[in-house]
Amino acid sequence: MTLLITVFAAIICTIIWYKKAPNDNMKISILCYMYWGASLMWLGDAIFEYAELHEEYFNPAIEDIINDLYLGFSVIALGLILWLIILLIKDPKGAVKASLLKKSNN
Repeated sequence: MTLLITVFAAIICTIIWYKKAPNDNMKISILCYMYWGASLMWLGDAIFEYAELHEEYFNPAIEDIINDLYLGFSVIALGLILWLIILLIKDPKGAVKASLLKKSNN
Protein backbone atom coordinates (compact mmCIF):
# COMPACT_ATOMS: atom_id res chain seq x y z
CA MET A 1 0.00 0.00 0.00
CA THR A 2 2.83 2.41 0.82
CA LEU A 3 4.40 1.62 -2.53
CA LEU A 4 1.19 2.41 -4.40
CA ILE A 5 0.58 5.65 -2.51
CA THR A 6 4.10 6.98 -3.07
CA VAL A 7 4.13 5.92 -6.73
CA PHE A 8 0.87 7.78 -7.33
CA ALA A 9 2.24 10.84 -5.52
CA ALA A 10 5.45 10.65 -7.58
CA ILE A 11 3.51 10.36 -10.84
CA ILE A 12 1.26 13.31 -9.97
CA CYS A 13 4.26 15.45 -8.98
CA THR A 14 6.11 14.47 -12.13
CA ILE A 15 3.15 15.46 -14.31
CA ILE A 16 2.87 18.81 -12.53
CA TRP A 17 6.61 19.36 -12.83
CA TYR A 18 6.62 18.44 -16.52
CA LYS A 19 3.80 20.89 -17.28
CA LYS A 20 5.79 23.67 -15.61
CA ALA A 21 9.20 22.66 -17.06
CA PRO A 22 11.70 24.22 -17.65
CA ASN A 23 10.45 26.94 -15.26
CA ASP A 24 10.70 25.21 -11.87
CA ASN A 25 10.19 28.24 -9.60
CA MET A 26 8.25 26.28 -7.01
CA LYS A 27 10.93 23.56 -6.78
CA ILE A 28 8.49 20.76 -7.59
CA SER A 29 11.43 18.71 -8.84
CA ILE A 30 12.58 18.33 -5.21
CA LEU A 31 9.18 16.87 -4.31
CA CYS A 32 9.44 14.50 -7.29
CA TYR A 33 12.87 13.29 -6.16
CA MET A 34 11.60 12.65 -2.63
CA TYR A 35 8.57 10.68 -3.79
CA TRP A 36 10.46 8.68 -6.44
CA GLY A 37 13.13 7.90 -3.84
CA ALA A 38 10.48 6.68 -1.39
CA SER A 39 8.89 4.63 -4.18
CA LEU A 40 12.19 2.93 -4.98
CA MET A 41 12.77 2.24 -1.30
CA TRP A 42 9.37 0.55 -0.93
CA LEU A 43 9.87 -1.36 -4.16
CA GLY A 44 12.99 -2.89 -2.64
CA ASP A 45 11.06 -3.58 0.55
CA ALA A 46 8.26 -5.27 -1.42
CA ILE A 47 10.74 -7.46 -3.30
CA PHE A 48 12.41 -8.67 -0.10
CA GLU A 49 9.08 -9.15 1.66
CA TYR A 50 7.75 -11.19 -1.27
CA ALA A 51 10.91 -13.30 -1.23
CA GLU A 52 10.24 -14.03 2.44
CA LEU A 53 6.45 -14.54 2.39
CA HIS A 54 5.79 -15.77 -1.18
CA GLU A 55 2.01 -16.23 -1.69
CA GLU A 56 1.14 -14.81 1.73
CA TYR A 57 2.42 -11.43 0.52
CA PHE A 58 -0.77 -11.00 -1.53
CA ASN A 59 -3.12 -11.73 1.40
CA PRO A 60 -2.25 -9.17 4.08
CA ALA A 61 -4.27 -8.76 7.24
CA ILE A 62 -6.57 -5.73 7.46
CA GLU A 63 -4.39 -4.32 10.26
CA ASP A 64 -1.36 -4.43 7.94
CA ILE A 65 -3.29 -2.67 5.20
CA ILE A 66 -4.40 0.10 7.58
CA ASN A 67 -0.85 0.49 8.96
CA ASP A 68 0.58 0.70 5.43
CA LEU A 69 -2.08 3.20 4.42
CA TYR A 70 -1.29 5.38 7.43
CA LEU A 71 2.45 5.12 6.75
CA GLY A 72 1.99 6.01 3.08
CA PHE A 73 -0.05 9.12 3.85
CA SER A 74 2.40 10.08 6.60
CA VAL A 75 5.26 9.95 4.12
CA ILE A 76 3.31 12.08 1.63
CA ALA A 77 2.59 14.63 4.36
CA LEU A 78 6.21 14.66 5.54
CA GLY A 79 7.39 15.15 1.97
CA LEU A 80 5.03 18.11 1.56
CA ILE A 81 6.21 19.63 4.85
CA LEU A 82 9.88 19.31 3.83
CA TRP A 83 9.07 20.78 0.41
CA LEU A 84 7.31 23.74 2.03
CA ILE A 85 10.28 24.36 4.33
CA ILE A 86 12.65 24.28 1.36
CA LEU A 87 10.30 26.58 -0.55
CA LEU A 88 10.18 29.07 2.31
CA ILE A 89 13.96 29.05 2.66
CA LYS A 90 14.62 29.44 -1.08
CA ASP A 91 11.74 31.97 -1.42
CA PRO A 92 11.62 31.89 -5.25
CA LYS A 93 8.95 34.59 -5.56
CA GLY A 94 10.32 36.80 -2.79
CA ALA A 95 7.09 36.64 -0.80
CA VAL A 96 8.72 35.86 2.55
CA LYS A 97 11.34 38.57 2.09
CA ALA A 98 8.70 41.13 1.10
CA SER A 99 6.58 40.18 4.12
CA LEU A 100 9.53 40.52 6.50
CA LEU A 101 10.57 43.85 5.00
CA LYS A 102 7.00 45.12 5.22
CA LYS A 103 6.87 44.24 8.94
CA SER A 104 10.22 45.87 9.69
CA ASN A 105 9.26 49.10 7.90
CA ASN A 106 6.09 49.55 9.96
